[in-house]
Amino acid sequence: MKRTSTFFLLLLILLMHSTLSAIDIPYLTGRVNDYAQILSDTTRKSLTENLKAHEEETSNQIVILTIPTINGESIEDYAVDVFNAWKLGQKEKDNGILIVVVPNDRQMRIEVGYGLEGTLTDGKASQIIHFIMTPKFKNGDYEGGLADGVGAVLNLLEGGELPELATNTSSSEEMYGLNFQGPDLTIVERILLGAFVFGIIGLFTVIGVMTPGVGWFLYFFLIPFWATFPSIVLGTEGAFVCLITYIILYPISKLILKKTDWYKKAVKDLRTKGKASIGGFNVSSGGSGHSWSSGSSFSGGGGSSGGGGASGSW
Repeated sequence: MKRTSTFFLLLLILLMHSTLSAIDIPYLTGRVNDYAQILSDTTRKSLTENLKAHEEETSNQIVILTIPTINGESIEDYAVDVFNAWKLGQKEKDNGILIVVVPNDRQMRIEVGYGLEGTLTDGKASQIIHFIMTPKFKNGDYEGGLADGVGAVLNLLEGGELPELATNTSSSEEMYGLNFQGPDLTIVERILLGAFVFGIIGLFTVIGVMTPGVGWFLYFFLIPFWATFPSIVLGTEGAFVCLITYIILYPISKLILKKTDWYKKAVKDLRTKGKASIGGFNVSSGGSGHSWSSGSSFSGGGGSSGGGGASGSW
Protein backbone atom coordinates (compact mmCIF):
# COMPACT_ATOMS: atom_id res chain seq x y z
CA MET A 1 0.00 0.00 0.00
CA LYS A 2 2.83 2.36 0.89
CA ARG A 3 4.57 1.69 -2.44
CA THR A 4 1.32 2.33 -4.32
CA SER A 5 0.80 5.66 -2.54
CA THR A 6 4.39 6.69 -3.26
CA PHE A 7 3.97 5.83 -6.94
CA PHE A 8 0.79 7.89 -7.32
CA LEU A 9 2.39 10.78 -5.42
CA LEU A 10 5.36 10.81 -7.80
CA LEU A 11 2.99 10.57 -10.76
CA LEU A 12 1.00 13.54 -9.45
CA ILE A 13 4.18 15.59 -9.02
CA LEU A 14 5.25 14.82 -12.59
CA LEU A 15 1.84 15.78 -13.94
CA MET A 16 1.86 19.04 -11.98
CA HIS A 17 5.38 19.84 -13.19
CA SER A 18 4.50 19.21 -16.83
CA THR A 19 1.35 21.33 -16.46
CA LEU A 20 3.16 24.24 -14.84
CA SER A 21 6.15 24.15 -17.19
CA ALA A 22 4.16 23.81 -20.41
CA ILE A 23 4.14 26.90 -22.63
CA ASP A 24 0.64 28.07 -23.47
CA ILE A 25 -0.11 28.70 -27.11
CA PRO A 26 -0.87 32.43 -27.47
CA TYR A 27 -3.95 33.80 -29.19
CA LEU A 28 -3.78 34.43 -32.91
CA THR A 29 -4.37 38.18 -33.09
CA GLY A 30 -3.37 38.80 -36.70
CA ARG A 31 -0.64 38.20 -39.25
CA VAL A 32 1.96 39.71 -36.88
CA ASN A 33 1.75 38.58 -33.25
CA ASP A 34 4.47 40.49 -31.41
CA TYR A 35 4.21 39.09 -27.88
CA ALA A 36 7.93 39.79 -27.29
CA GLN A 37 7.37 43.47 -28.19
CA ILE A 38 10.45 43.72 -30.38
CA LEU A 39 8.74 45.49 -33.29
CA SER A 40 7.67 49.09 -33.69
CA ASP A 41 4.15 49.99 -34.76
CA THR A 42 5.48 51.05 -38.16
CA THR A 43 7.21 47.72 -38.75
CA ARG A 44 4.20 45.71 -37.58
CA LYS A 45 1.95 47.64 -39.93
CA SER A 46 4.34 47.27 -42.86
CA LEU A 47 4.76 43.50 -42.34
CA THR A 48 1.02 43.04 -41.95
CA GLU A 49 0.28 44.88 -45.19
CA ASN A 50 2.89 42.85 -47.13
CA LEU A 51 1.62 39.53 -45.79
CA LYS A 52 -2.01 40.51 -46.44
CA ALA A 53 -1.27 41.50 -50.05
CA HIS A 54 0.56 38.22 -50.63
CA GLU A 55 -2.29 36.18 -49.15
CA GLU A 56 -4.89 37.97 -51.27
CA GLU A 57 -2.85 37.26 -54.40
CA THR A 58 -1.76 33.65 -53.72
CA SER A 59 -3.91 32.41 -50.79
CA ASN A 60 -0.67 31.53 -48.93
CA GLN A 61 -1.09 32.41 -45.26
CA ILE A 62 2.09 33.60 -43.54
CA VAL A 63 2.04 34.50 -39.85
CA ILE A 64 4.74 35.88 -37.55
CA LEU A 65 5.00 35.09 -33.85
CA THR A 66 7.49 36.63 -31.44
CA ILE A 67 7.50 35.35 -27.87
CA PRO A 68 10.05 36.17 -25.14
CA THR A 69 10.88 32.58 -24.14
CA ILE A 70 9.64 29.02 -24.46
CA ASN A 71 11.32 27.92 -21.22
CA GLY A 72 13.62 25.30 -22.68
CA GLU A 73 11.00 23.63 -24.86
CA SER A 74 12.10 22.47 -28.30
CA ILE A 75 11.41 25.24 -30.78
CA GLU A 76 10.62 22.62 -33.42
CA ASP A 77 7.90 21.07 -31.25
CA TYR A 78 6.61 24.46 -30.16
CA ALA A 79 6.35 25.75 -33.73
CA VAL A 80 4.42 22.65 -34.81
CA ASP A 81 2.03 23.00 -31.86
CA VAL A 82 1.35 26.67 -32.63
CA PHE A 83 1.04 26.00 -36.37
CA ASN A 84 -1.53 23.24 -35.83
CA ALA A 85 -3.43 25.14 -33.13
CA TRP A 86 -3.71 28.17 -35.36
CA LYS A 87 -4.51 25.98 -38.41
CA LEU A 88 -2.48 28.14 -40.76
CA GLY A 89 -3.05 27.88 -44.51
CA GLN A 90 -6.00 26.78 -46.59
CA LYS A 91 -7.49 23.43 -45.69
CA GLU A 92 -7.20 21.94 -49.16
CA LYS A 93 -3.76 23.41 -49.90
CA ASP A 94 -1.85 23.29 -46.58
CA ASN A 95 -0.15 26.50 -47.68
CA GLY A 96 0.63 28.10 -44.36
CA ILE A 97 3.96 29.36 -42.99
CA LEU A 98 4.81 30.29 -39.41
CA ILE A 99 7.86 32.39 -38.55
CA VAL A 100 8.71 32.13 -34.84
CA VAL A 101 11.26 34.35 -33.08
CA VAL A 102 12.21 33.79 -29.41
CA PRO A 103 14.60 36.64 -28.52
CA ASN A 104 15.40 35.68 -24.91
CA ASP A 105 16.28 32.12 -25.99
CA ARG A 106 18.02 33.37 -29.14
CA GLN A 107 16.07 30.94 -31.31
CA MET A 108 13.94 31.19 -34.40
CA ARG A 109 12.19 28.88 -36.82
CA ILE A 110 10.37 28.93 -40.12
CA GLU A 111 7.65 26.27 -40.06
CA VAL A 112 6.35 25.38 -43.52
CA GLY A 113 3.05 23.72 -44.41
CA TYR A 114 3.04 20.58 -46.53
CA GLY A 115 1.76 22.37 -49.60
CA LEU A 116 4.68 24.80 -49.75
CA GLU A 117 7.56 22.47 -48.91
CA GLY A 118 8.41 22.06 -52.59
CA THR A 119 8.93 25.81 -53.00
CA LEU A 120 10.27 26.83 -49.60
CA THR A 121 12.45 23.78 -48.99
CA ASP A 122 14.24 23.03 -45.73
CA GLY A 123 17.53 24.11 -47.32
CA LYS A 124 16.18 27.47 -48.49
CA ALA A 125 14.48 28.13 -45.17
CA SER A 126 17.81 27.39 -43.46
CA GLN A 127 19.60 29.83 -45.77
CA ILE A 128 17.09 32.56 -44.98
CA ILE A 129 17.55 32.00 -41.26
CA HIS A 130 21.34 31.71 -41.21
CA PHE A 131 22.37 34.18 -43.91
CA ILE A 132 19.62 36.81 -43.93
CA MET A 133 18.02 36.94 -40.48
CA THR A 134 20.76 35.79 -38.11
CA PRO A 135 23.37 38.48 -38.96
CA LYS A 136 20.91 41.25 -38.12
CA PHE A 137 19.54 39.47 -35.06
CA LYS A 138 23.11 39.23 -33.71
CA ASN A 139 23.31 43.01 -33.89
CA GLY A 140 19.96 43.39 -32.11
CA ASP A 141 18.18 44.46 -35.30
CA TYR A 142 15.08 42.30 -34.98
CA GLU A 143 13.01 44.56 -37.19
CA GLY A 144 15.51 44.50 -40.04
CA GLY A 145 16.04 40.75 -39.71
CA LEU A 146 12.33 39.96 -39.78
CA ALA A 147 11.64 42.37 -42.62
CA ASP A 148 14.43 40.91 -44.76
CA GLY A 149 13.50 37.34 -43.85
CA VAL A 150 9.84 37.85 -44.69
CA GLY A 151 10.86 39.58 -47.91
CA ALA A 152 13.00 36.60 -48.91
CA VAL A 153 10.16 34.17 -48.14
CA LEU A 154 7.67 36.19 -50.18
CA ASN A 155 10.13 36.49 -53.06
CA LEU A 156 10.62 32.72 -53.19
CA LEU A 157 6.90 31.98 -53.04
CA GLU A 158 6.27 34.45 -55.86
CA GLY A 159 8.77 32.75 -58.18
CA GLY A 160 11.96 34.62 -57.31
CA GLU A 161 15.31 33.44 -55.97
CA LEU A 162 17.32 34.10 -52.85
CA PRO A 163 19.77 37.00 -53.06
CA GLU A 164 23.25 36.02 -54.23
CA LEU A 165 24.71 37.73 -51.18
CA ALA A 166 22.88 35.29 -48.93
CA THR A 167 24.74 32.26 -50.22
CA ASN A 168 28.14 33.97 -50.17
CA THR A 169 28.01 35.54 -46.72
CA SER A 170 30.53 34.09 -44.30
CA SER A 171 29.24 32.50 -41.11
CA SER A 172 30.17 30.07 -38.38
CA GLU A 173 29.29 27.30 -40.86
CA GLU A 174 32.34 28.09 -42.96
CA MET A 175 35.41 25.98 -42.29
CA TYR A 176 38.71 26.45 -44.09
CA GLY A 177 36.96 28.30 -46.92
CA LEU A 178 34.32 25.61 -47.45
CA ASN A 179 30.67 26.13 -46.53
CA PHE A 180 29.51 22.95 -44.83
CA GLN A 181 25.72 23.00 -44.91
CA GLY A 182 24.88 20.50 -42.21
CA PRO A 183 21.65 20.01 -40.27
CA ASP A 184 20.22 22.91 -38.34
CA LEU A 185 22.19 22.33 -35.11
CA THR A 186 23.68 24.60 -32.50
CA ILE A 187 27.45 24.70 -32.05
CA VAL A 188 27.13 22.72 -28.79
CA GLU A 189 25.09 20.00 -30.53
CA ARG A 190 27.67 19.82 -33.31
CA ILE A 191 30.51 19.42 -30.81
CA LEU A 192 28.73 16.67 -28.87
CA LEU A 193 27.68 14.76 -31.99
CA GLY A 194 31.12 15.26 -33.51
CA ALA A 195 32.83 13.85 -30.42
CA PHE A 196 30.57 10.79 -30.58
CA VAL A 197 30.79 10.16 -34.33
CA PHE A 198 34.48 10.87 -34.84
CA GLY A 199 35.40 9.23 -31.54
CA ILE A 200 33.97 5.90 -32.67
CA ILE A 201 35.08 5.75 -36.30
CA GLY A 202 38.33 7.47 -35.38
CA LEU A 203 39.13 4.75 -32.83
CA PHE A 204 38.57 1.98 -35.35
CA THR A 205 40.62 3.91 -37.90
CA VAL A 206 43.58 4.13 -35.50
CA ILE A 207 43.23 0.42 -34.71
CA GLY A 208 43.21 -0.38 -38.40
CA VAL A 209 46.29 1.72 -39.11
CA MET A 210 48.24 0.18 -36.24
CA THR A 211 47.21 -3.45 -36.79
CA PRO A 212 49.13 -5.65 -39.23
CA GLY A 213 47.10 -7.66 -41.70
CA VAL A 214 43.53 -6.97 -40.64
CA GLY A 215 44.16 -3.24 -40.93
CA TRP A 216 43.51 -3.38 -44.68
CA PHE A 217 40.20 -5.09 -44.08
CA LEU A 218 39.22 -2.23 -41.74
CA TYR A 219 40.33 0.28 -44.37
CA PHE A 220 37.65 -0.87 -46.81
CA PHE A 221 35.16 -1.67 -44.07
CA LEU A 222 35.23 1.92 -42.70
CA ILE A 223 34.77 3.68 -46.06
CA PRO A 224 30.93 3.68 -45.88
CA PHE A 225 31.08 5.01 -42.32
CA TRP A 226 33.38 7.89 -43.27
CA ALA A 227 31.12 8.61 -46.25
CA THR A 228 27.90 8.91 -44.23
CA PHE A 229 28.27 9.61 -40.50
CA PRO A 230 30.27 12.90 -40.78
CA SER A 231 27.34 14.37 -42.75
CA ILE A 232 25.36 14.45 -39.49
CA VAL A 233 27.73 17.11 -38.20
CA LEU A 234 29.31 18.67 -41.30
CA GLY A 235 26.76 18.12 -44.04
CA THR A 236 27.35 16.37 -47.38
CA GLU A 237 30.26 18.56 -48.45
CA GLY A 238 32.02 18.06 -45.14
CA ALA A 239 31.45 14.29 -45.30
CA PHE A 240 32.94 14.23 -48.81
CA VAL A 241 36.08 16.03 -47.62
CA CYS A 242 36.39 13.60 -44.68
CA LEU A 243 36.02 10.61 -47.01
CA ILE A 244 38.68 11.80 -49.45
CA THR A 245 41.02 12.63 -46.56
CA TYR A 246 40.49 9.17 -45.06
CA ILE A 247 41.00 7.36 -48.37
CA ILE A 248 44.31 9.16 -48.96
CA LEU A 249 45.82 9.40 -45.47
CA TYR A 250 44.97 5.90 -44.19
CA PRO A 251 47.21 3.96 -46.61
CA ILE A 252 49.95 6.61 -46.36
CA SER A 253 49.95 6.31 -42.56
CA LYS A 254 49.89 2.54 -42.86
CA LEU A 255 52.91 2.49 -45.16
CA ILE A 256 54.84 4.89 -42.92
CA LEU A 257 54.18 2.82 -39.80
CA LYS A 258 55.14 -0.33 -41.67
CA LYS A 259 58.72 0.89 -41.69
CA THR A 260 58.94 1.43 -37.93
CA ASP A 261 60.71 -1.05 -35.66
CA TRP A 262 57.75 -1.71 -33.34
CA TYR A 263 55.47 -2.49 -36.32
CA LYS A 264 58.04 -4.92 -37.74
CA LYS A 265 58.34 -6.53 -34.31
CA ALA A 266 54.55 -6.85 -34.07
CA VAL A 267 54.43 -8.59 -37.46
CA LYS A 268 57.20 -10.96 -36.39
CA ASP A 269 55.55 -11.75 -33.05
CA LEU A 270 52.25 -12.51 -34.75
CA ARG A 271 53.96 -14.95 -37.09
CA THR A 272 56.11 -16.67 -34.46
CA LYS A 273 54.15 -16.36 -31.21
CA GLY A 274 50.62 -15.87 -32.51
CA LYS A 275 50.20 -12.63 -30.57
CA ALA A 276 51.73 -9.18 -30.21
CA SER A 277 51.44 -6.10 -27.99
CA ILE A 278 50.47 -2.90 -29.81
CA GLY A 279 49.68 0.32 -27.98
CA GLY A 280 48.93 -1.46 -24.71
CA PHE A 281 46.61 -3.99 -26.35
CA ASN A 282 47.26 -7.62 -27.11
CA VAL A 283 46.65 -8.67 -30.70
CA SER A 284 46.29 -12.37 -31.36
CA SER A 285 46.20 -14.07 -34.74
CA GLY A 286 43.86 -16.86 -35.65
CA GLY A 287 43.01 -18.86 -38.68
CA SER A 288 40.83 -16.10 -40.11
CA GLY A 289 42.36 -12.90 -38.81
CA HIS A 290 43.25 -11.02 -35.66
CA SER A 291 41.48 -10.22 -32.40
CA TRP A 292 42.09 -7.45 -29.87
CA SER A 293 42.13 -7.67 -26.09
CA SER A 294 43.34 -5.52 -23.21
CA GLY A 295 45.48 -8.28 -21.75
CA SER A 296 42.80 -9.66 -19.41
CA SER A 297 41.06 -13.03 -19.72
CA PHE A 298 38.08 -11.96 -17.61
CA SER A 299 34.62 -12.41 -19.15
CA GLY A 300 31.05 -12.45 -17.99
CA GLY A 301 29.17 -15.53 -16.92
CA GLY A 302 26.27 -15.16 -19.36
CA GLY A 303 23.79 -13.36 -17.09
CA SER A 304 21.29 -10.67 -18.13
CA SER A 305 19.66 -7.61 -16.59
CA GLY A 306 15.97 -6.91 -16.22
CA GLY A 307 16.41 -3.13 -16.37
CA GLY A 308 17.00 -2.47 -12.69
CA GLY A 309 19.50 0.09 -11.42
CA ALA A 310 19.62 3.85 -11.01
CA SER A 311 20.65 7.01 -12.82
CA GLY A 312 21.54 10.47 -11.59
CA SER A 313 22.27 13.99 -12.70
CA TRP A 314 23.88 17.11 -11.27
